[in-house]
Amino acid sequence: MKRWWRARTLHDRLSLLVTGAVAAAVLLVSGGAWLTVREIQEGKVSAELLADAGTIAENPAQWLATQSTRKGPDPGPGHKEIGPCWQIIDETGAVIGGSATPLPVTDTAAAIAAGGNEETQEVVTLGPGDYLMLTVPVDGGGAVQVALDQDPDKRVLALFAALLAVGCAAGIAGAALLGRTVSRAGLAPVDRLTEAVEDVAVTMDLTRPIDVAGDDEIARLGRSVNAMLTAIDASRSAQRALVEDAGHELRTPLTSIRTNVELLLAVERQPELAHRLPPEERAQLLHDLDAQVRELTTLTTELVELSREEGSRETIEQVDLAEVVTAAINRVSLRAPGLTFDTELSPLTVLGRPGELERMAVNILDNAAKWSPPGGTVRTRLHADGPGGARLTVADNGPGIAASDLPHVFDRFYRSTAARATPGSGLGLAIVAQTAAQHGGAVSARANRPHGTVVTVRLPATPAG
Repeated sequence: MKRWWRARTLHDRLSLLVTGAVAAAVLLVSGGAWLTVREIQEGKVSAELLADAGTIAENPAQWLATQSTRKGPDPGPGHKEIGPCWQIIDETGAVIGGSATPLPVTDTAAAIAAGGNEETQEVVTLGPGDYLMLTVPVDGGGAVQVALDQDPDKRVLALFAALLAVGCAAGIAGAALLGRTVSRAGLAPVDRLTEAVEDVAVTMDLTRPIDVAGDDEIARLGRSVNAMLTAIDASRSAQRALVEDAGHELRTPLTSIRTNVELLLAVERQPELAHRLPPEERAQLLHDLDAQVRELTTLTTELVELSREEGSRETIEQVDLAEVVTAAINRVSLRAPGLTFDTELSPLTVLGRPGELERMAVNILDNAAKWSPPGGTVRTRLHADGPGGARLTVADNGPGIAASDLPHVFDRFYRSTAARATPGSGLGLAIVAQTAAQHGGAVSARANRPHGTVVTVRLPATPAG
């Protein structure tokens, strides 16, 4: 059943639900009406029998004297007509008078005539029909029996049931038609939204929003789809920009590597040209190749870091930020032995990914070390930044960053005029900004006095206890 239901379209489901709801309501009301009419009829018959029996039991001798087949003597104005079947029995159960149609004296009726005090109703068969018979005791002994034919009431109930059945069938058919109409009208916005999304899937045009009108749930869904399309378009644009920028940045080292390799291969193939490449120039060429390969490796690593998906990242955990920064300083100090690293770190705990946080700190320190003069000092400070915050600052005494370049230093592949002559990919500080944002923080850069640059990272943290 579940599989069949799931295979139905939303139109079919809504139509079936509307039809089922209306059908259940119609059947419930019809069944209640039929039962109510039956109870009313049964109550009316019982009341009529009781009234007839009471009339006869008040003066049974007078009714015996007349032996009327239809009714007894006229005791006076206000008395009702008696039903067609009645009789009076004595204490022994013998019939002593009544209408032309005799009634059966059942064991229950005989017991009442013999002195029973409770009246009783029974269904008896007289000829082709069923009668409802009432037996009531008479003062002084005996009993009165009165019966009415049930067939007319049954025919009325059967006719009423047939009419109700026809009405139910018509109502259910109308409900099915109405349900189909309601489903089409109610789901028309969904159909339009589906067509618009399918059109986007075919054309791949994410810049054209879906038309949305109103404030209902469908309109909210349409606005959500538009927001999703905008986010996808922005992501695709960012991805395209990343690929284009990466291709541009990769072209330079690859071209240089290819030129140098072709020169070396030409010398290897034609030994007579060896005199044109002295040993010192060959060594310099190999040194350049090594530097270019290293630069290419760094660029590739940083590209992978920037494009890493959420599912491939580290698990978030409690991290001692002071330990992470200390490990980063130890790594960078090995690459810059001529510099002094002035460190002042307070124990602070952050919720994050230790590897990414260390890479962030390494990139900041590498940038400071690259621009520091020989014998310079890189100052690193880690302190609480108000309640529930951590502030990491790294300051160098290099040439600093021009004011016009400060707003762009954290952009991908951005390199200032002064930086273009030095090795680098332009991605290091972009990774810093991305990591800080992913950990709920922010990064900024400003000029150091009298010269140099200060990079500040603020993260949500809790002082270590």
